[in-house]
Amino acid sequence: MGPKQYVDIAGQALVAHTLEALMQVPRLSATLVVLAPDDEEFESEVPGFTGDAAWVARCGGVSRAATVARGLAELQRRGAADDDWVLVHDAARCLLRSAWVDRLIDACLGDEVGGLLALAVADTLKSETGGRVDATVPRQGKWAAQTPQMFRIGPLRRALEQANGDVTDESSAVESMGLSPRLVPGEVENFKVTYAADFDLAARLLKTRPAR
Repeated sequence: MGPKQYVDIAGQALVAHTLEALMQVPRLSATLVVLAPDDEEFESEVPGFTGDAAWVARCGGVSRAATVARGLAELQRRGAADDDWVLVHDAARCLLRSAWVDRLIDACLGDEVGGLLALAVADTLKSETGGRVDATVPRQGKWAAQTPQMFRIGPLRRALEQANGDVTDESSAVESMGLSPRLVPGEVENFKVTYAADFDLAARLLKTRPAR
């Protein structure tokens, strides 16, 4: 199996499904795909990603935080302002729907901080030591973070710089500044394709669900 983003799922590359959903959101001025500097596959694997609003930059870093920070810098190089909103999305969440993106935008446009799609945790949570349960963790008030995550470019760049890359998502960086991002209810389908079984599940869902 090659790079995850180019694995064929339901007839096209995983990332192509993600980009199709984003390109169906009229309020997005552009979609920037941030690739590794040595990526030579994107254009051949995703031939449909074209047009004035389809941007590509080969400036990815060694971590998620570094890649996002470089992507933000690229947006500003292309004319984006500090107070412009940006939505950061995991390419591997390939079941994204444009309606969910609109839901996030609607919830965050008037917010001082910004926010993210997330799911309230329904399962009982366990912590472990050595493969055995050592405690049951209260699930009340616990949410599983998803993407997109929506913040203003300038504050997010500063948050990422201050966090020194020691964050797992953009919200974590913003939280480290003492701010509280808004939680916007997401969907179970918006999972991150990570494990081998996830590819089969994503393929089945993409083949059987109605058109976006």
